[in-house]
Amino acid sequence: MAWAGTGALYTMSGGILRSQTLGAAGSGGAASGEFSFVQISDSHIGFKRDPNHDVTATLQAAVDRIHALPSRPDFILHTGDLTQMSKPEEFDTLQQVLKSVKAPIFYVPGEHDFNDDGAAYHDRHGKGTKGDGWYSFDHKGVHFVGLVNVAKAGPGGLGLLGHEQLEWLEDDVANLSDSAPVVIFAHIPLWTVYPSWGWGTEDSAQALAYLKRFGSLTVLNGHIHQILQKVEGNVTFHTAMSTAFPQPKPGKAPSPGPMKDVAADKLREMLGLSSMTFVQGRNSLAIIDATLE
Repeated sequence: MAWAGTGALYTMSGGILRSQTLGAAGSGGAASGEFSFVQISDSHIGFKRDPNHDVTATLQAAVDRIHALPSRPDFILHTGDLTQMSKPEEFDTLQQVLKSVKAPIFYVPGEHDFNDDGAAYHDRHGKGTKGDGWYSFDHKGVHFVGLVNVAKAGPGGLGLLGHEQLEWLEDDVANLSDSAPVVIFAHIPLWTVYPSWGWGTEDSAQALAYLKRFGSLTVLNGHIHQILQKVEGNVTFHTAMSTAFPQPKPGKAPSPGPMKDVAADKLREMLGLSSMTFVQGRNSLAIIDATLE
């Protein structure tokens, strides 16, 4: 487990994911792979407390990093908590900032996007999805699955996928070959990071039972506002930084929540986004991180 910053540019080649720092000199985008994409998470538009009273500005800083990439990513994944209170004006602000990104954006909701039972989120980003907003798509031979584990709460605040979504997931991947590269993205981690803080998904084991047969499986999440990574067999789990505020390391505070005692000149060192690269012949995800600073 490690603190990190803006994250990496994801590039896909031959079904294997590889990452490169967004801010690294000479980042070549997808030049060495088949395609690249960027993950952003936990924008919390509408949050106006310590340590960040201008989350719109820090989201814009992340967008500026995307614009600075030598090669445009094929798309962006946003892994939830787009807003702080699910208000229409918060979604409007998010759209205004992200509209300059010249790439499709795929979303899954966070729990902060369900303060109104997901009504505003679904109105903007739920068209064509199933149930509470889950869906899948294919891109250049890679199968992407967006899951929703925030619509229902598991014990202790853990995420929950639910029976209907699990059945859909089983059917969705049933016809894929074992060699098919698969990327799962959701808000709350699908591995148990710290259960007493709700940092995990109650029924993730059932979901992973449908997925572990794949030779290349990457699971991307947000929610905990820091880079944590776990490799378990052929499965790589990766949680992304927030663009809004950091949270404490697991168990290093009485409870989760915004770290309020962050000096203004240090804030952007604890914020960021992620980018990755798929490269043929590599079986694990290499994460290299940098900061918005």
